[in-house]
This record gives sequence, C-alpha cells and structure tokens, in this order.
Amino acid sequence: MSLLYRIAELADVEMVFAYESKKIHDPSLGEIENQILIWDSHFRKEALEHYFKLGWSFLALDQNNQLAGFFMGQPLLFVDKQTQSLWVEHISADSNEIFTELVDIAYRLSREKHFQRVLFSKEIQKTKLIKEFPFKDLERQITYLKTTK
Repeated sequence: MSLLYRIAELADVEMVFAYESKKIHDPSLGEIENQILIWDSHFRKEALEHYFKLGWSFLALDQNNQLAGFFMGQPLLFVDKQTQSLWVEHISADSNEIFTELVDIAYRLSREKHFQRVLFSKEIQKTKLIKEFPFKDLERQITYLKTTK
C-alpha cells in the first residue's frame, strides 16, 4: 500500500478526531460513557488544534487520502538539561508498519533539526515495531503535583 506522510494541519483536526473517536468507540457503553472516553483521551479537539498548529505532528494518508495513522508532537525547550526535545504526545496507526514509520519520522526529523531527544511514553516499548530504535529510559524519575480536583 502506497502511503503519503505529511505534516498535520489545522484543517486535519476533524478527520483525525473522527478517526480516533471511531477507534475507541465501545458499542457496549452508552453515549455518555463513550463521550467520557473522548474527554479523557490524548486526541481531544483542543489538543489536536494545539499540536497541529505547531507543525511538528504528522499524518499517514493512503492513496484515497484516508487517514491511516498520525502522531502529535511538539518541541520542548530546556527540559532535563537538553536544549531541544520533541515530545510525542500520541501515536496511532492502522498497522505496526505505519506506527513504526511514524516513530521513525519523529526520530529522523528530530535528528535533522538537531534536537537532542525524542520523548515518548513508556507504552511505545510495548508496541511491536518493525524496526529497532535505540530507546533509553530517562535518568530522572518524573513526579507531579495535581493542581485540579
């Protein structure tokens, strides 16, 4: 299958939102419960809008211009002693091959732009990738203070 990978744009928000909403929709749940799943997701519309306007997120489109995968990314400056890191908030794809290619795009783009790191959630190491990547654990353990109820 021939795919086109390109930078996500604000005009793509609805397409990506529909793609991910369909993937997590649980027919055994009611409408309200399914809406709660969306509210608690990485791909809420306001998140997609934020990430897509920055120019560091990518889409995978098939020959019919249908979405086959995407990632949401943004640069982080001066985090953990690194000048520039790319934070990948979320990756979703129709296959392991597309998922792997999206990881590779984030990695190659960051190397090309002289970023020191690409940051992913630990979940990425549980994904069956087609290619090996030199993942490393952060040396620093992260903790947080919750500022909302």
